[in-house]
Amino acid sequence: MWKGRFQQQTADLVQRYGESISYDWRLYPHDIAGSIAHARAQMKAGLLSDKEFAQIETGLREIEMEIASGDFEFSIELEDIHMNIEAALTRKIGAPGAKLHTARSRNDQVATDTRLYCRASLDTLFTLVTGFQKALLAQADAHADAIVPGYTHLQRGQPVTVGHHLLAYVEMLERDKARFRDCRKRLNICPLGSGALAGSTINLDRHAIAQELGFDGVTTNSMDAIADRDYLAEFLFDLAVLGGHLSRLSEDLILWCSAEFGFATLSDAHTTGSSLMPQKKNPDVCELTRGKTGRLFGNLVAILTAIKGLPLTYNRDLQEDKEPLFDSVETITLALEVNTEMISAMVINRETCRQAASDPLLLATDLADYLVRKGVPFRDAHELVGRAVAAADDSNTPLDQLDLSAISDEFGPDTKEIFNLESALAARSNPGAPSIENVRREVERWKVQLGA
Repeated sequence: MWKGRFQQQTADLVQRYGESISYDWRLYPHDIAGSIAHARAQMKAGLLSDKEFAQIETGLREIEMEIASGDFEFSIELEDIHMNIEAALTRKIGAPGAKLHTARSRNDQVATDTRLYCRASLDTLFTLVTGFQKALLAQADAHADAIVPGYTHLQRGQPVTVGHHLLAYVEMLERDKARFRDCRKRLNICPLGSGALAGSTINLDRHAIAQELGFDGVTTNSMDAIADRDYLAEFLFDLAVLGGHLSRLSEDLILWCSAEFGFATLSDAHTTGSSLMPQKKNPDVCELTRGKTGRLFGNLVAILTAIKGLPLTYNRDLQEDKEPLFDSVETITLALEVNTEMISAMVINRETCRQAASDPLLLATDLADYLVRKGVPFRDAHELVGRAVAAADDSNTPLDQLDLSAISDEFGPDTKEIFNLESALAARSNPGAPSIENVRREVERWKVQLGA
């Protein structure tokens, strides 16, 4: 690539240290699409004949099929996907192939390719997240009325339903998709034509190239276009947040599937056993998801660290942007696919959930609200119920069986009615609250929204 300037071959160690073809081969369909659009603009500018353009397009399509079928031989000496494709094209068609690089640089090539890769990945992941939401929604629909404890500090707090719990994750995933949409808008701008850093004296129609590649417009500052990796950092942030949501769900399910909770059972197909203990059924998918989220976070930090001290414009440090990108996309893709399968096959143990929710302490706040409705200030009501809970604990008596009138005259004979789970849930009817009616209404809304 630079033999006119250098008299020595690049050292083998330097080639091994600097190559990126071992991982950036993943950009090949985007590199070929960008090259065809660039060549078309060259033809329209009179730099290529119609015949030469046809040769380039045909040759690039053949190379694309060879790579897709695994028949293409990559060369470490050519460093990256861009030069591997260009060299193969020149071998195929001769002189026209050598004209392809006119008015472009590998700098604007890779900026274009990675934007196209991110855009395609976002579209695929958007669909996968929607599929995962549908799997959660189906379980929420089936268990909209399955009462289960809700927790704070991993201590039983108040009653909710399994449906309400799972819909919380549907909400999180919808925010992830909204971030995907925003990220896509910002990255879908074409940098091709920015050259190495200052454009080119050979001016091609950048808007036509952008339109052919499906971009919404072109970059307006060549230096920023070459140096910008904000879109990668934003994309990896979005994937990290999504991974965090999957990890939180994984932690819930790990607890739910334990003997201590017993709220859910995962299928044999989505669990593993122990090489020593024959009774074990381990939630490995959940644990792996929880662990792989650390990789997603680490990849984001790697990108931010790589770009934090770079002067304009391109520096070879930016080669380090692609491995974290590819790893995060492939990690989250598989995580979504396997978790969607796992959730669809999960069984909710409704009776166990109900038994856990039957703990009368879950309705201690309802008891305080009962006093408030009788005119007792909330702080006073909170103290009275706290004293009742302490008395129940000291006497080893369930709260709903305690003589509450001994605590305060404010507790009337109708306090027993407070400890009815169905009534307690029905009273939680404000928007966003977990009454069974609300949950079923939300399930129907999400069915429409997700096309379920």
